[in-house]
Amino acid sequence: MVLRMLTGALFCLTLLLLALPTRAQTPVTSVDNTARQIMVMLRLPPARYRPGGSYTEAYAGQLGQAARSALVRQLAQDNRLTVVETWPMPLLGVDCVVMALGDAQTDAREPEQVARSLENASDIAWAQPMHLYHGEAAPNDPLFSAQPVAEQWHLAQLHQLATGKGVTVAVVDSGIDATHPDLLGQVRLNLNFVDAQPVVGEWHGTAVAGVIAALSNNGIGVAGVAPRAQLLGLRACWQTTPSDTVCNTLSLAKALHAAVTQSVQIINMSLSGPEDRLLAQLLTVALARNIRVVAAVPGPNGGGGFPASLKGVIAVGAGPPLAAGAVQAPGRDVPTTVPTARWALVSGSSYAAAHVSGLLALVRELAGTTPGQLVLAQQSAIDACATLLRQREVSQGSCSPTVLSRQTRAE
Repeated sequence: MVLRMLTGALFCLTLLLLALPTRAQTPVTSVDNTARQIMVMLRLPPARYRPGGSYTEAYAGQLGQAARSALVRQLAQDNRLTVVETWPMPLLGVDCVVMALGDAQTDAREPEQVARSLENASDIAWAQPMHLYHGEAAPNDPLFSAQPVAEQWHLAQLHQLATGKGVTVAVVDSGIDATHPDLLGQVRLNLNFVDAQPVVGEWHGTAVAGVIAALSNNGIGVAGVAPRAQLLGLRACWQTTPSDTVCNTLSLAKALHAAVTQSVQIINMSLSGPEDRLLAQLLTVALARNIRVVAAVPGPNGGGGFPASLKGVIAVGAGPPLAAGAVQAPGRDVPTTVPTARWALVSGSSYAAAHVSGLLALVRELAGTTPGQLVLAQQSAIDACATLLRQREVSQGSCSPTVLSRQTRAE
């Protein structure tokens, strides 16, 4: 059975593996590099975008390319900035141009100040500082007893009703180890928006992926909440240490743009940071297209945080107290996949959010084109069984395995 897959022997092995040193990925993007960057949105008709193109490639040979390139150079020169990167975002009808201020020792200006001054130009839709975001996970004490989190939601019984078949969940996170034996075949695409290198498996993204869609009934490891869902791995974050994952506005925006254009049904964002205009607009487009967006609330008390604070986004914490409007899901001592064919116990609202994304994949399988609704119990905890039973037009009753079994037999 799915709920017995994590046997005592495997748990002992897991604790042994947890004690082994973890190979940290070398950060490919410096946090310091983004601290003094701004993003300038140039108005642009979406038809000029060519997928996969950089700024120069997208306009090569097109009328107006020279003028637009000259505009970017002039903006940089007039404002003592350096052009770092450009990226077309046709969903919003803009070109995003990343520019950098000089070193703080030689340039006393703040990114917010420069961004405000640039917004006066007629060709600029808006400008903003580059923001940083962090994965909402906490390193776990390996001596804590494993918690059978799957039993809290009667996972085996849920899988009698749905497994996430036909649903794609975008995991906007650090790199997913798609070669992990519990994730083989689960990652439909694994794209990198941090650098031009192949995706490498990183701790946070791989752990989130396992919670959502680890294989079931394969004789090893754990079972994901939606084991037949497909994952769209969108590496927008990078691992700085085994316990810290960082993203920025541009990498997240690229990943969100890809998620929407790939027509996913659910976007998981197990991260938080400051409010951001560009990300908010992209998320609004996603929500308008009936894409469910799930985000982790920050910190042990689950207070505030973007994108969880954005209207329409499902904010998830691992336990009370919760921010107003947030929901609670399992997020402590969660066994899941980690890189190099290992399993480990993890804790944090990142993994609570991943549980909800998996549950929404089950709901979406049953509900079809409609997103469906979550059912809450006490202290804003999600009643997973009642949530699925609602899709089966069962209006009342407890959500015990007995009720689920009776409903399944009645089909």
